[in-house]
Amino acid sequence: MKVIICGAGQVGWQIARHLSSEKNDVTVVDNNSELVRRAMDSLDVSGVAGFASYPDVLARAGARDADMIIAATFSDEVNMVTCQVAHSVFSVPRKIARLRSQSYLDAIYSDLYRRDHLPIDVVISPEREVAEAVLQRLRAPATFDTEHFLDGKAQLLGVSLDETCAVLNTPLRQLTELFSTLRAIVVAIRRDGNLFVPEPGDQLFAGDETYIFTHTEDLRRTLEIFGKTAKKRERVIIVGGGNVGLAVAQRLEHRTDRIRAKVIEKNRAIAENAADSLERTIVLHGDGLDMSLLIEAGIDKADAFLALTDDDKVNLLAATRAKVAGCSMVVSLINDPTLTSLMSPLKIDAFVNPRATTVSSILRHVRHGRVRNVYSIGDAEAEVIEAQVMSPSPLADQRIRDIQFPEGVLVGALQKGNEVIKPVGATKIEEGDVITLFCMASDVPEVERLLQVSIDFF
Repeated sequence: MKVIICGAGQVGWQIARHLSSEKNDVTVVDNNSELVRRAMDSLDVSGVAGFASYPDVLARAGARDADMIIAATFSDEVNMVTCQVAHSVFSVPRKIARLRSQSYLDAIYSDLYRRDHLPIDVVISPEREVAEAVLQRLRAPATFDTEHFLDGKAQLLGVSLDETCAVLNTPLRQLTELFSTLRAIVVAIRRDGNLFVPEPGDQLFAGDETYIFTHTEDLRRTLEIFGKTAKKRERVIIVGGGNVGLAVAQRLEHRTDRIRAKVIEKNRAIAENAADSLERTIVLHGDGLDMSLLIEAGIDKADAFLALTDDDKVNLLAATRAKVAGCSMVVSLINDPTLTSLMSPLKIDAFVNPRATTVSSILRHVRHGRVRNVYSIGDAEAEVIEAQVMSPSPLADQRIRDIQFPEGVLVGALQKGNEVIKPVGATKIEEGDVITLFCMASDVPEVERLLQVSIDFF
């Protein structure tokens, strides 16, 4: 597949990294020649320096025979015009644009994105995606990472194990025997900084960061077995009243469980905009690092603290101060994945990586086969792929134990009709089933091959 990626920043570079590693023909376009050079030096991609919305620049990038264009520059308007030029001049079949301004995303203007208006096939909103990821952390407060799959019926949980975990030093195969009715599977373990897919004989140890697939109905029981308790969050403090913080506060206001939230914002204009946009949420103008302001906001009585500014260092320091002040759960927005190793020493309970969240959203629309969802793990170390099994697929009419999955792949959950089941070796995968697979990054191309069908099928 020939793909043009416009924008060589963090998101564009990461998408190029994913797609080029899977032997796609990738060209990166950016008006910053240094970013283009970095991509060409570190990835197997071509590069063109210039403005992505210029027809001659897209022509040099090979738009005439491109299968897809992904517009992920820092400018919404450039992304929109790029898709328009790709459609009108070069007839590129599929166009994806990242749009950040909420004005472009209002539901009443959704008719704007049509072939006869603005021909954008998929609109990605990073702020909305990140806000939803933050809310998912609140819904599963004992986890450091979480994502929903199979129409919300299954959930991936990232759980850090400590000495209170009852299943330490227990081979994974025995978990099935001990908890025969529990619909949960450990699909990955991070130990001493290394992420791997476990074997049935592997044991769990204190300090491990585990990724667990569970049926949503078994969420509370799964957390209890792995030494965690789910406490209801009623009082929330948010530092950062920008697009992400405002989106989270607005969604909290619309929830039926009446969560009481307060927003702290340093910039007066942004604070005033947040106050005008919110109905029941208290907005405080001040520095989220100011301990006296945190105390005034009631940090010692808060159930959750969300550090959602656009500055990683501010988020880390604010979250650490909130933890010291007695807040039981702190979540930090972290753009730089190399900083995630500080989460445990700083006692930060969970983090959200906007780059990984946006990349996951875009990859969801790029994958081959009937892929319905893609979630990126860590610094592009692994992916969780949800896909429908088609009849010509090598997976169809096979029992799981008979499929030659790579060592870095594990089936996390399977949906047959409306029922989500825990997959075992004897489970037969049939046409129409929806499967979720945990895959190490190096094994994604082979998984895509297993999910693909021949062009004759269509």
